[in-house]
Amino acid sequence: MSLKSGVFCRVPAGQIAVIESARFAPSKLHFDNFLSTTSSTLLSLPLLWGQILLFLYFYLECNRPCGKVYWSNEEPLGLWKVFFLPGAFVRTKMRLKPMNTRQSTKFIILQFAVVIFISAFLLFQVQPLIGKYILPWFGGTSAVWTTCMLFFQIVLFVGYLYAHLLTRFFSPRTQGLVHLGLLVIAAVLMPITPEVDWKPTGEEAPIPRIIILLSMSVGVPFFALSATGPLLQRWFSLRLPSASPYRLYALSNAGSLLALISYPFVFAPQLSATRQTSLWSIAFWVFAALCGLCALTMFGTKNADSKDPQIPTIPDVPPSFGKMAFWFGLSMSASVMLLAVTNQVCLDVASVPFLWVMPLTLYLLTFIICFDNERWYFRSVFLLGMLASIGGICFILRNGVTQSIFVQVMVYFLGLFFCCMVCHGELVKLKPSTKYLTLFYLVISAGGASGGLFVGLAAPLLFSSYIELHIGLLACCLLAMVVLLEDPQWFMNQGKAKLLWLPIAVVFALLVMFLKLDVYQDAREISRSFYGVLRVIESNSDEPENHKMNLMHGSTLHGTQFMSEDKNLLPTTYYGTESAVGQVLIHHHAGEPRKIGIVGLGVGTLASYGKQGDQLRIYEINADVVRLAKKHFSFLSSCEANVSVVMGDARLSMEREIKQKGSQQFDVLVLDAFSSDAIPTHLLTKEAGEIYLQHLRDDGILAIHISNRHLELRPVVRGLAGHFELEFSDHSSESNQDKGTTIADWMLVSRMKSSLEIPSLKANSPEAENVLLWTDEDSNLFETLKNEGVLKFGSSD
Repeated sequence: MSLKSGVFCRVPAGQIAVIESARFAPSKLHFDNFLSTTSSTLLSLPLLWGQILLFLYFYLECNRPCGKVYWSNEEPLGLWKVFFLPGAFVRTKMRLKPMNTRQSTKFIILQFAVVIFISAFLLFQVQPLIGKYILPWFGGTSAVWTTCMLFFQIVLFVGYLYAHLLTRFFSPRTQGLVHLGLLVIAAVLMPITPEVDWKPTGEEAPIPRIIILLSMSVGVPFFALSATGPLLQRWFSLRLPSASPYRLYALSNAGSLLALISYPFVFAPQLSATRQTSLWSIAFWVFAALCGLCALTMFGTKNADSKDPQIPTIPDVPPSFGKMAFWFGLSMSASVMLLAVTNQVCLDVASVPFLWVMPLTLYLLTFIICFDNERWYFRSVFLLGMLASIGGICFILRNGVTQSIFVQVMVYFLGLFFCCMVCHGELVKLKPSTKYLTLFYLVISAGGASGGLFVGLAAPLLFSSYIELHIGLLACCLLAMVVLLEDPQWFMNQGKAKLLWLPIAVVFALLVMFLKLDVYQDAREISRSFYGVLRVIESNSDEPENHKMNLMHGSTLHGTQFMSEDKNLLPTTYYGTESAVGQVLIHHHAGEPRKIGIVGLGVGTLASYGKQGDQLRIYEINADVVRLAKKHFSFLSSCEANVSVVMGDARLSMEREIKQKGSQQFDVLVLDAFSSDAIPTHLLTKEAGEIYLQHLRDDGILAIHISNRHLELRPVVRGLAGHFELEFSDHSSESNQDKGTTIADWMLVSRMKSSLEIPSLKANSPEAENVLLWTDEDSNLFETLKNEGVLKFGSSD
């Protein structure tokens, strides 16, 4: 091989190779600068990146089938000597030692395997990384992750489409040049850290803003990574026509799986979000260099259809429309199940990276198992497992409130695993020859993207209630029935066994009816938005004294109001007069005009404590909550105080107020975003505490609602109080059916101990001094689980 005046020339094995290195050989100064510059500076040196790419290409090309590189004195030429060749050696003569065919094949396999593995790792590492980075900007809701997944699935499909069109209509040389150009553009756009200017103001729609934000920060690099898998598998089949590229797909999913598992246990606990994005950006440069080498090696390769020895019976004919439709349906059903289960778990527990990662991990695990080899998929076993797990999910949907987090999570995750095993197992059984490999992956990715569009965009617009999970379960059952009907070897398609289809059809019909009843319960109004499903439910309408209107968010009660005149303005649920927050609002600065801040409107129950001259400033992120509170409840309209509602995430709104207007100087600030099981962790971090304290008067009280079914939040509040050297007290109140109150747990925090000394308020006896300090970088939700140690395994979210 010769590298002369910037031109690559291929030389047969055994001949002399001459390098004209004056133009390309970097000096020692390059190496010193490379080590000393920061990551941001590294990412702004595309010329250095180009030099790395050229010399790596030279080294790898000399290790291809033609041979290895040697000095004239028989000393092997190492990679570091090629790259850091001293300027004095303007001309260096080397000879090439031929490699045998077996060595060449191993090298090609290793070369492509490494690049595909790294690309998959980066592809799935960036998803939870960016999701966690922007989660606090959009209210900490599970819909943030669903929207991120929607974006990633769409870009994944576009990447697969790019790979399919590129390999179908262009020569390998052109394919290499085009993809090399894409890699250079993506590398120049590093780093991927989102700009703070993208933080929402509270007025814009969150979904379009999240998608635009992701497009600007990670769009091009993610697109380049998503195209790598199918594109390099096609190139691999051209380089080694006798080898099957499908196992590289399993390797790709293994890289994805490793990325997902390592993120919550390795990267998230040890590194800040900013450092994670910087390191990921540098890793992308390494990937781009290696992938660029693969692109350059395609310059001399010709198009030739590979012959897969593992699937010799598959005819080399284009797949029919019906077959592609079935690919699409199986892929879409699995995608719907993935996102629907993730939504369900995050809504019932919390929107944290660990609960995003686990469903996606199981989803990828089924890909790995099925695409590694067909023998791992036992149709009968996994079909029975799917039916049993669907029954378990139906039970949890109806009785989940009474079950532990562990039981709920395990049932949902098992159901996802078996449904995805059936969908992906049947996909493998229907895979085409490698000639249509990119088409196969394109249709699969289209199905995945369609599942994301359905769950993320269509379902919230089409349905007033949350029924994506129900539809996913029904789709999986229906596809399984179609699979069995199309299989002439299945025992139920032979003789009298066909009669067994009748009871199966009856069970399917009962499942439809059950799921319908689960969704459409009696409600005055159902409203769905980016932040979840709200239901206004009327109860005890035949009992005038106990006639109530209730607001439900999922399975959690967010407020109640009596309809009778004598009880109409009675504070209920967690906010009764015996509760800690009730006592504070009654006694703190009693008789004086007060300024009260409230995070979380609910039905507006706390407005019943407002008196003439008071100012109530309520922060609410969900416009539907405000609308329903004004339409079906009268706490706001009957309040004597001056009430203002600030739309948007409370933490971001308060942060903007400090910059624009200064401190609100609240006498009392109530954090009431924690009565649901879905904990917005970003409102209890050290950074959030700094904002709250800036808005409180010196003797002000921060009242934090910590009532929760499964999570013990006292250690987190203790951690905040300890970090800022504040006084705190812990209070619980009992339920009272006549007054409509429930058991309520509150913690009060203040700079001054005297502010917390309310005679009528009795504090709980302190328990073991367990202290947790959450930060934006580290909020370990599982350390707060109540009596469910099986899940306390140190995941950092």
